[in-house]
Amino acid sequence: MLILRTWVLGAKSLTLHPMRSLLTVLGIFIGVASVIWLLAIGEGISREAQRQIEDLGADTIMVRSVKPPAEATADNRGVTPYGLKRSEYDRLIATIPTIRSALPIREIRRQFRYGGRLVDGRLVGCTPEYADVTRLVVDRGRFLEEADLHKRQDVCVLAARVAERLFPYEDPLGRRIYIAEHKDFYQIVGVLEHRNATAAIGGSLDSQDFSNDVYIPIATMRQRIGDSVITRGSGTFEGEIVELNQITLRVDHVQNVLATAALVEDALRSHGKLNDVATVVPLELLEQARTTRLMFMVFMGLIAAISLVVGGIGIMNIMLATVTERTREIGIRRALGAKRADITRQFLVETVALSVVGGVTGILAGYACPIVIEQLRLLLESHAPETMQNLPTVVRNVKPTIVPLSIPLAFGISVLIGVAFGLYPAVRAARMDPIEALRHE
Repeated sequence: MLILRTWVLGAKSLTLHPMRSLLTVLGIFIGVASVIWLLAIGEGISREAQRQIEDLGADTIMVRSVKPPAEATADNRGVTPYGLKRSEYDRLIATIPTIRSALPIREIRRQFRYGGRLVDGRLVGCTPEYADVTRLVVDRGRFLEEADLHKRQDVCVLAARVAERLFPYEDPLGRRIYIAEHKDFYQIVGVLEHRNATAAIGGSLDSQDFSNDVYIPIATMRQRIGDSVITRGSGTFEGEIVELNQITLRVDHVQNVLATAALVEDALRSHGKLNDVATVVPLELLEQARTTRLMFMVFMGLIAAISLVVGGIGIMNIMLATVTERTREIGIRRALGAKRADITRQFLVETVALSVVGGVTGILAGYACPIVIEQLRLLLESHAPETMQNLPTVVRNVKPTIVPLSIPLAFGISVLIGVAFGLYPAVRAARMDPIEALRHE
C-alpha cells in the first residue's frame, strides 16, 4: 500500500510541471528508440549481406580473371591477353577429384537491339547450370538447355529489365534480337524474373547487376564472337583476349570447400597464374560476414547506449533542480515524521517513472522503424531515383529487422539509468537537514 501511494504521489508531482517532465522523458525516449532503430538497421544490413553471400553458394569456389595491374594502368595500345583459359578449366576438372562440376563463364559488354529500341547490357556466355548456381528464376519460357550448348544454337534468355525495355508492349518469346558489333540475331527462348543486384564484398568480389544481362550458350559465343574484345578509337584500337572471365566450381561437400580452394590455388600457381586470376570462396566470406555482423551489432549498440546515458544525465540534472525547488516540501515532510528512506523512495519513484514512460514510448517508436524505412525508400524511388541508385546495393535493399533482445535490453537499460542517475538526487534530498530545509525560501 505504501509503495502504491508513493507511485501516486510521484505521478502527481510530475504532472505539476508537464513541460519539464516531457523534455526529461524525451531524452530517454530518443535513447531507447535509437537502440532499437540502430540495431534493427544493423541487423537488416547484416542479413542482406549474409543472404547475398549465401546466394553465391556455400559449396562453390569462384575463380575470376583479373587484368594485371601493369596492363590495367599503363597507356598501352594493342591487344592484351590475360586471365583464365579453357585448358585450365579442363585441367582443374581432371586433376581435383572433389570438384563435382565446373561452370565456364564469358562476359562482355554489348548493345542489344529490337526494332528501334536499344539497350546497353552484359552478354553472358554460360552453360545450363548457370541459372541454378546464381539463383536465377525463369518467369516465362525456359533457360538454356544442353541441346542449345551442343548444337551451338542462336538462342538467348533475357533478364527482366532488358525484356521490359526492348518489348514494353509485346511478348518477347520467339522474337529475335540483334547484338550490335557482331551482326547476329538470337531467338528469345526465356525471360527471367527480377533479380536484385549483389553488393561488392570487400575487395574479394565486385558487385553484380543481373538486370541488364542476356544469356547465350558459351559454345555459341565462342564460335560467333571469339575471345577478343576490341575498343576502337580515332585511328587506334585497344583490345584484350580473355577466354573465360570466370570458372565457378561446385565441390562435392561443404566440408571439402576450403581444402579444394587450396588445391585450386596451387594448381593455378604452378602454371604461372599469379597476377591475372583471383579465387573467391563464399564460405570464407560467410564466416567473415558472421564475425563482422557480431562486431557491428555490438558497435551499434554502444553508440545507441551513449544516447541513453545522455538522457540519464538529463534526468539527473532535472531531478537536482527539482530537489532544490522542493526543499521546503522536503523539510515539512521530515518534520511530520517522514524518514530518509521515504524521501529517497519518493524521488527514486519519480525518476524511474520518467524512465519507464520514456522507455515504453521509445519501444513503440522503435517498432515503427521498418515502416518508416520502407516509406523513405518508396519516397526516394519516386522523387530521387538517382540518389537511390547511387546508394550501395546492400543499403538499397535493406529491410530493418527488429532484434528481439533489443526490446528488453533497451527497456532494462532505461530503468537502470533511471535508478542510477536518480539515486544521487534522491539521496541528496534525504540527507537535508529538516530545520535548514524549512528555512529555505
